[in-house]
Amino acid sequence: MSKKPIIIISGEPYSIFYEILFKVYKSNFLKNYKYPIIIIGSKKIMENQMRLMKYDIEINLINKNKILSSKILKKKINLINVDSKLNKAISKITNKSNEYIKKCFDIGLELMKKEIGYGIINGPISKKHFLNKKYSGITEYISKKTGMAGKEVMLIYNKKLSVVPITTHIPLKNVPKQISINKIVKKVETINNFYIEKMAKKPRFAITGLNPHCETTSFFSEEKKIIVPSINKLKRKRIKIFGPISADTAFLKSNIKKYDVIVGMYHDQVLTPIKAIYEFDAINITTGLKFIRISPDHGTNNEMLGKNLSDELSLKKSLSFFNKINES
Repeated sequence: MSKKPIIIISGEPYSIFYEILFKVYKSNFLKNYKYPIIIIGSKKIMENQMRLMKYDIEINLINKNKILSSKILKKKINLINVDSKLNKAISKITNKSNEYIKKCFDIGLELMKKEIGYGIINGPISKKHFLNKKYSGITEYISKKTGMAGKEVMLIYNKKLSVVPITTHIPLKNVPKQISINKIVKKVETINNFYIEKMAKKPRFAITGLNPHCETTSFFSEEKKIIVPSINKLKRKRIKIFGPISADTAFLKSNIKKYDVIVGMYHDQVLTPIKAIYEFDAINITTGLKFIRISPDHGTNNEMLGKNLSDELSLKKSLSFFNKINES
């Protein structure tokens, strides 16, 4: 292999991920793709879902211990098989798939630790079943497993406008306790460096307030005590940042043209509008790790499993991102 492969961890076996993977392989998308691709998942479930949805793509089995000497074929699905006790094509999501999913992630992260892979794409998982309240999200799960806990930053990326939540999958009532000057500064610095190193671009940031209209009747104002000092500190570091701006007007057409990244204080404050604007034309990138990890911006969507109606755009965008960035 002239280039390190992109490692794709298939995630929850009873999600729509295999379907969108099949659609990518059946299109002409991979014809000029510059990286080899290796999938980690269940051969049996993949074959059963392929048969159900009438796809015919040859599977090329890869030994996880002999990747460097393996022949990676462009037109075939290069698969590291992980046996699963669940072999049906379609089923409900339960915690019975947890052991299988963990094995898939363990193999993928081990390959990254050995510097065999260039980056990781993972399919969706069920936070309710797989994470079981031990982690707030798969972003935090991966950062803990790779020894980078606390350094991870979630970036929902679109080439026109991206968003970053300072806090991710936590209850709304806990958000004020979880924001701090140090956390905001570190996360913005991480994203700023990512844009400069990978996209040769110095991004323009906008940062929202926490409270409606950046105002509060409370004695303690997060805007005055935390967010404004964070902005001032970042400006001294020569980072292009503006705010705090009110979240209810941050995504107006006239505003989003001015910025590359909007930083919000909590998950839905910025993810809801970005998904309303771009739908599946966005990807979830974890920055701050020793490698790039990307997840297509869709969930497991178990209700659509087997219907062959799911949109593969976000997986294509995930793969395309590796094609466009600077290698380092």
